[in-house]
Amino acid sequence: MKIIDRQLLNQLSAQAAGNPRLRKNFNIHPANDCYCHRLFNAIEPASYIRPHRHLDPAKDETFVIIRGKLGVVTFDEHGTVVEKVLLAAGGEVSAVNILHGAFHTAVSLKEGTIFFEAKAGPYQPLSVEEKAHWAPEEGTADANAYRESLRSFF
Repeated sequence: MKIIDRQLLNQLSAQAAGNPRLRKNFNIHPANDCYCHRLFNAIEPASYIRPHRHLDPAKDETFVIIRGKLGVVTFDEHGTVVEKVLLAAGGEVSAVNILHGAFHTAVSLKEGTIFFEAKAGPYQPLSVEEKAHWAPEEGTADANAYRESLRSFF
């Protein structure tokens, strides 16, 4: 049995804060080729997740907030915002399910934010068609400005 306790979550947040990408995951599933992926994601406010989608019909994603605040945004094919929702620990909304094919991203709104994610495996890198061509690539100056524009929704 894997136990997810306060100490593990604290360690995960500390690892995220020290990681260049400012995020860190703790996988519950034992390997990338598993058919069910379950993981805890620690993400800091300056982290950027490039909007993307999963075209595989089995790859809907569920996010459940554990700590902090997370903004989740979905987009249409051209990058226009379709929906935005705030997940806050102890708040009105605790979870979202993102349908396959929907462009989406998440932005941390508070230090120490952690969310639980579940989706179908196995892991496969995003294809060109799954990356949002209208969004900046991770690690670029434009990505920082874009991330801040997304955070401003919340």
